[in-house]
Amino acid sequence: MAAPDELFCWEGDWGLPSVSTDCLVVLAYAQFAGAPLKLRKMSNPWRSPSGLLPTLRTNQKENLTRPSDIIIHLRKQKYNADYDLSAKEGADSLAFISLLEQKLKPALVYTFWVEPKNYVDVTRRWYAEHMPFPLNLFLPGQMQRSQMEKLRLLRGDESLEPGEELEKELYRDATECLNLLSQRLGSNKFFFGDSPSSLDAFVFGHLAPVLRCKLPNGKLQQHLRSLDNLSGFCSNVLLLYFPRDGPESGGPKASSQAAAPDGGDFDHVPNKRRKQVLSVLVALGAMLSYALLTGMVSIQQEALEEPPDLEPITAHGEDEDG
Repeated sequence: MAAPDELFCWEGDWGLPSVSTDCLVVLAYAQFAGAPLKLRKMSNPWRSPSGLLPTLRTNQKENLTRPSDIIIHLRKQKYNADYDLSAKEGADSLAFISLLEQKLKPALVYTFWVEPKNYVDVTRRWYAEHMPFPLNLFLPGQMQRSQMEKLRLLRGDESLEPGEELEKELYRDATECLNLLSQRLGSNKFFFGDSPSSLDAFVFGHLAPVLRCKLPNGKLQQHLRSLDNLSGFCSNVLLLYFPRDGPESGGPKASSQAAAPDGGDFDHVPNKRRKQVLSVLVALGAMLSYALLTGMVSIQQEALEEPPDLEPITAHGEDEDG
């Protein structure tokens, strides 16, 4: 029997299986479809096969990084959470996923990566504390610049600059999207009845970080929390499919220990292990510097990008320290 595909994704916090929207989408879909993935959680994207998170490493040694491509691959492997949807429901699902991308995602990028207080107090702080040295010195800033470029691309405006007017416009669109999602969900358990689909995975991935993270500027968060059915939907998905990462887990440290007793954050590695890791990092740094100086390797900016932004995916799930 072939070994399962490997999924590399950002580690969790805030009672979530991952802090990344894209990782959450993939993790939720894999859970809904029953895909037997070998899970590797980490806080160092350079340790993934592609340099990006999420990455699905297939049995054919192919690296997939976009959630849509990963989901298509899982469907080809007969893990299809949309199998029971009618043609109309399938069309509705695509329409709402497109709405998420156009109306909600720009506001999420702004909320976590552009809004000054949220970025400094939450986003940059989280990545700087969880990434290994020396990545934590420069990679969060690189990721923020990439996210600003992503926002300009999503809005179709290369000259787009942060400001009060932009924030109002983005939050207005996001509020409209949330209201439409709330109306579509109604009193249902999931968007198309009693079984979750790809739309449920996308909605969960986009909403859960906003709902669970403690944000200094929580305008979007306040509106989401006022929509009881959407808040309940996210809590329900966590309870049913990620019970070890939910509110009862006691926070990120407790969930990390429950998932992988031998893993943990870089700062909690025992002294001997920490010295070993630092030694490896120093050696890798020297090798990379030599490769760059000799022209053997070039670093491309796209390899540093990560979307803003996920046991029983498989019994093989494990955390890896950064």
